[in-house]
This record gives sequence, C-alpha cells and structure tokens, in this order.
Amino acid sequence: MLTNYLKIAWRNLLRNKAFSAINIVGLALGMATCLLIGLFVLDELSYDRFHEKADRIVRVVLRGTLNGEQVREANVMPPVAYALQSRFPEINRTTRLRTAGKPPIAYGDKLFRTNQLAFADSTLFRVFTLPLVKGDARTALVSPNTIVVSESMARQFFGSENPIGKVVLVFGDKVAYTVTGVIADVPAHSHFRFDAFASMTGVAEANQDNWLQSGFFTYLLLPDGYDYRQLEDKLQPIIDANMLPPLEKMMGTTSAEFKKKGGQLGLFLQPLTDIHLHSDLKPETELEPGGDIRYVYLFGAIAVFMLLLACINFINLSTASSTKRAKEVGIRKALGSERATLIGQFLIESSLLTTLSLVLAVGLVIVLLPAFNRLSGKALSLTSINGYGLLPGLLGFGLVVSILAGSYPAFSLSSFRPIATLKGAVVTPGNWRIGLRGGLVVFQFFVSISLLIGTTVVYRQLHYIQTMKLGYDKEQVLVLERTGVLGQNEAVWRQKLAQDARVVHASVSGFLPNNKLNTGIIAMHPTRESARLTRLSLFGIDQHYVPTLGMKVVAGRNFSATFPSDSSAVLINEATARLFNWRGDAVGQTLVSPALPGSGNPDKTFRVIGVVQDFHFRSLHEPVAPAVMLLGNNSGGILLKTRTSNVANLLAALKDQWSAFKTDAPFTYSFLDESYQATYQAELKTGQILSLFAGLTIFIACLGLFGLATFTAEQRTKEIGVRKVLGASVTSIVALLSKDFLKLVLIAIVIASPLAWYAMTWWLQDFAYRINIEWWVFVLAGALAVGIALLTVSFQSIKAALMNPVKSLRSE
Repeated sequence: MLTNYLKIAWRNLLRNKAFSAINIVGLALGMATCLLIGLFVLDELSYDRFHEKADRIVRVVLRGTLNGEQVREANVMPPVAYALQSRFPEINRTTRLRTAGKPPIAYGDKLFRTNQLAFADSTLFRVFTLPLVKGDARTALVSPNTIVVSESMARQFFGSENPIGKVVLVFGDKVAYTVTGVIADVPAHSHFRFDAFASMTGVAEANQDNWLQSGFFTYLLLPDGYDYRQLEDKLQPIIDANMLPPLEKMMGTTSAEFKKKGGQLGLFLQPLTDIHLHSDLKPETELEPGGDIRYVYLFGAIAVFMLLLACINFINLSTASSTKRAKEVGIRKALGSERATLIGQFLIESSLLTTLSLVLAVGLVIVLLPAFNRLSGKALSLTSINGYGLLPGLLGFGLVVSILAGSYPAFSLSSFRPIATLKGAVVTPGNWRIGLRGGLVVFQFFVSISLLIGTTVVYRQLHYIQTMKLGYDKEQVLVLERTGVLGQNEAVWRQKLAQDARVVHASVSGFLPNNKLNTGIIAMHPTRESARLTRLSLFGIDQHYVPTLGMKVVAGRNFSATFPSDSSAVLINEATARLFNWRGDAVGQTLVSPALPGSGNPDKTFRVIGVVQDFHFRSLHEPVAPAVMLLGNNSGGILLKTRTSNVANLLAALKDQWSAFKTDAPFTYSFLDESYQATYQAELKTGQILSLFAGLTIFIACLGLFGLATFTAEQRTKEIGVRKVLGASVTSIVALLSKDFLKLVLIAIVIASPLAWYAMTWWLQDFAYRINIEWWVFVLAGALAVGIALLTVSFQSIKAALMNPVKSLRSE
C-alpha cells in the first residue's frame, strides 16, 4: 500500500513539474529561513549556559538613585565579595573580574596585541567552567604576577613550546607575568570573552576597603536549588552599614535626609543566564555588548510566520491543482476507496514533497550560513545544535511541516463527491473569497506588509542616528591609540603633527565620544552644597580637544596655555549647567570634588571657565548626561583632525614616525566615525535581517497568490469564455479576476498598519532621540504590496483573458 502511494505521488510530481517545483521551492525557502532563525535564536538563548554551574551563579550589581541620576552598574566595589562571603554562609564561593583592556604584550622580542585581558581572583576556575588544558586550576592565579592564557593566545605567543613558566611583559604597567596555565578558548556565547586572566592578588585596589569606587565584576556561587531572591532580600544592610556612612561624609548629610530626597542605593543579584538578554544595566558598564530578548522574540515570530507562509503556499497550490485530481478522486471513491485511505494517500504525497523540500532547505542553510553569519555577526553551524539531536530534530521538523502543510489539501481533496467529480463539476467546501484560502492570503500579506513597515521605520531611525547633529564632528578624525607609552614624547609628537599641512588640529586625549571606555566618573557638588553631590562623566583633555572635535563653546572660553590657573578649572556641558540650575551664569561657578573619607587628601575645588554645547558621548538610546572636562589626566591617545584625501599616505608617514620612537609597542589607529557606527551595529544588523526576511515573505506570499490566481482562473474558465463571446475586453476580464485579490490585500493593509505602528512605536521607545512614524510609511508599504500583488495576479489573469473562448467553452 505504502509503495503504491509513493509511486502515485512520484508520478503526480513528475506530471505537474511546474506546480511541484514551485511547491518545493516555496516550502524549502520557508523551512530554510526557519532553520536559520532557529540557529540564531538557539545561540542567543545559550549564552553562558556552557558553565556546569550556570544556574547557581549570580552577578552582584548596583542599582539606585543618586541626586536624580539612575545608577545601574554591572560592577561593584572591591570589598563587596569579601563582605558577602563572610556574612552569608549560604554563599559557596565568590570570584571577581576586573577588565584591563587590550594592552600590548611582549614575549622575548615579539610584541602582540591581545583581544582582552582581565584580572581575576584565584577562585575563577572553581566558579566558571573554563577548563585548563595545562596547569593547576586551584593554584594558577594564587600568586601575584601570574597569568593564564587561552589556547589560541598560547599558540600565537609560544608556538609549539610549552607555555608554562614562560614570562611575558604587559605594556602599560610594564609588569612581568609568569604563565601558570592554559585554558580552552572562552566560547563565543559568553558574556565575557577574555584571552588572558592575570592574578588579582597583585592589584592594590582589589584589597582596599573602598565602598565608593566600583570597577569589580563580582560573582557568587550559590547552593544547588537555592533561590537567589532569598539572599537578595538580605543585602540592603550591607550597603547601609558600609557605603552610606562615607557617602554621608562626602555629602554632608544623613542617610535619613538622603533617602528623604529620593536617594537610594542597593546591591542586587542578576542570574548569570540573564546577563546577555535581560540586562537593563548601562551598556558602558558591561564587559561585552549584550543582546536583547525582544529581538529574540521578534526573530522567533518571523521564523514561525515564514514557516506558516510556506505552508499556506503549499495549501493554496495544492488546492489550485485540485481540478486535475478531481476525476481521480471520483473514480477511487466509486471503486470503494474510503475517505481515510484517500487522506492517507494525499498525506503521503505531501510528505514526499516535504522531504524533498527539507533536503533542499538543509542544502540552502549550508550554502547561506556563511553569508548569514557575516550579517548577524555570529559563528553558527548546523553542528551547533548537535546537543539538541540534529537528525531527530530535522526529521521531527519535517514531520510537523508535512502535517501542517498537507492536512488541509488532504481533507479537502478527499471530500469531493464522486458523482459531481465524474460529471466534471468540482465542488469545494466554502467560498475562497471569504473562506480559508482568502484568509490565508490576507495573513500572508499582513505579515509581509508588517515587515515592510518595520523595515522602513528601522532604516529611517538608523539614518536619523547617523545624520543627526552630535555636538561634535566625527568626520576625518583619526585616532592614534595608546600613545601614552611614549611618555614625554607624546606631547612632542602632538606638536609635530599639528604642524603637518595634512592636519588641521591635534589633541592628546584618551577619552572619545561613543566609546565604551570614553569617560571616567567623578563625584562633584557646587561649593557649599555638598548634599547635591552628583556623579559626573569625566573627560581628561588638553586645550586642543574642543577645536579638534569641532565642539562649540556657548559660554565662557576654552582652556588656554596662557592661563596657568586653568589647571584648577573645568569646562562643563549644558546638561551639567541645567543639573545645577545655572541658567546663564555657569561661568565663574565652582565645583568641589570631595576626597574619599579616610584618604587624608584634601578636597579639590574647580572653577567653571566655559560651557560646551551638549554633545552625544553615549549611545542615542540615552539622553546627554552631565559631563565635566578637566585639563590634564588625558594621555592614552592622539586625535587628529585631518584635511587630506590620501589617508593611506598619511598613515604610512605616521607609522614611520612611530617606529622612530622605538617603543616596541605596535602602531594602532582607528577612525572616529567608524567607532560611532560600531555603536549601532545591533540596530544595523537588525535592519538588514528585517530587509532580507521582508523580501522573502513577499516572495513567498506571491507564490501563494500565484497559486490562488491559477485556481481561480481554472475555476472560472467557462465564465471567461462566455464573457469573451459576449464582447468582454481583455482589460475588463483582467480587472474582474484581479479585484478580489486586491480586496484581500487591502484588508491585510488595514489590519497590518495599526499593529505595525504599535510594534514600531514600542521599539522606538528604546531611543532617547527618535523619529516620528509618518503616514507615508504605511502608504508606501501598502502601495508596494498592491503593486507586487497586481504583477503576480496579472500574469495568470492576462493568460486566462487571452485564451481562445472556443477552447475555454470546450474545457468543461
């Protein structure tokens, strides 16, 4: 029986090559898209789950409000780990990380740049699953000046030599570290990806009892099955006892007054597996850029919709060809075939088509994965889902699609009445105009139009971000990195570069707008108003910084070498002036940076000499924050505002000049506009992926519409012939056959527009600076959908209208 069904299915497939090809390709596209997005979603959901104790690890974070500032930081103060471990016996273990950036590292006469270096406690490997392939995990980071490197870093540095015991020199601090271990490379789906971990034991700040300075990423290992919220509820007294007293001294107030004014600070716990997708902390405080669970939901919904659209195509194309199978059904029923038998036959046929589609879909995924990885910034592969059972998963996926796509055609075709079909009249249940098939077309175009609107809004927002005035000029600004290693020669080189005809301005500063490490933090309050102590973003600059970046001084003046007193002066931005209610009289005001209690240092007082127009030094997801600029404390980079079109020539000259300093450090550079673009890579990739899927949904929807147009033309062949005999023109017949489809598309536009508006308004809320969704966006999406639908339907409509009426009348 099964063999017979397969033979009939194969013969029908060969007999209707065009329909079968369209069916297989459409279903394969939907399945391939679903598989690609499934790989993406699985990767996002798998972050940090490779750790054996992932469900027991939490990160300690700081939240609260300080004089109106929302405090949301991923790192906390150095003593937090010890304080929690000593007070709460339920904590099995603690460990800390502190990022050290990307310092050049030398081994012998070779100099390398690491991707990331971090300081870590010796307990790191007892909390996280970072297996050592060489060395002892229990002792690798116990001693100061020891370092554990990744396998790829070990190969790069030492080749085939045994790394254990080798000594490397880390530039910046210029400290020699002994290699005590080699770990397997940290997986890509981790919220931190360091190439090396140096011992925290030698870091002075790590051992300080300082509750007012953060920078340490602190993790707790809790007992199996323990609810972290039970511990979280006990943490507030830790802050009240350790952080509030020194804060009160700095602010000159009591904790009661602080809380009465809305001040609040507290430690909270964040599950490790929530960090990548569910974190609402400030991005600049994170170790790596995080994901967004909303995008996972969005792409997951697109995957489901794409699969549904492909199944809808299958249904429409199968029913479109039903007239060719009508007599076969009638004969089989007349010979005694039961409906269940016919249903089984048609499901076998759909399974054959689905199997062929699945094979093609897997082939498409293999071919398209490299391009999709470049687009999404991932390293996905089909083998990455081996843990979920690749082969059983694909077979189960194919079975579900087969049932989903083949059920309606099977039940519909098997319901034909034998007498009617043998007489040549095919009676199908319901009317497609208002029945299931019409609803399916509406659904297809609803999804397509929604994605068209969403893609348009995303690209308009990205264009707005890229073209809006930022308060500084990012174009043709070359950043020479890590020039602090030059020491006194840094200022000498800057002066020499400023005299180059290809350079407009040159400034020494390691602080860049829209860079993760672009600013520091400084606590300040107006003179005699210590209760208004506020954390301000800090830029260490020289007198050339403002003109180099094209910033505008709206009040007062810039720093100047002719004023020695500027060493105790500051520039502030307009947001700081608004914060302290300095309306037009900010110049001449004074700000105090109080010393840390117990440090023995005096407070520092600064006079405001100028106000700089607000500039966006953070992502446009956030409003401009209050900032202050100090003269000095700015080594680490040279910014060049260039005027040359031959950048390659300039870079070659700069590299030669750098080599002449004989620093052994590599010459590295970047462009400020590229750094700015990198800030919005997530949104840019989202827009590109949405565009791709919007195009695919329209293509698949058109396949379904083509099938329905074919079905309608076949059903109305005799009617078309009669109308032509009575004098109907080709145009009127095309209009007759097209209007019903246009009604369906218009219904889809009416449904999709408000829902798409709501969804994109919700997405835009994440930006502090955003576009308005204009009416023409919906008109454009609707017009595109109508135009594409007309082109699709017209092919079959014109073909039917041009048919010889004699042939049409004889066809039935």
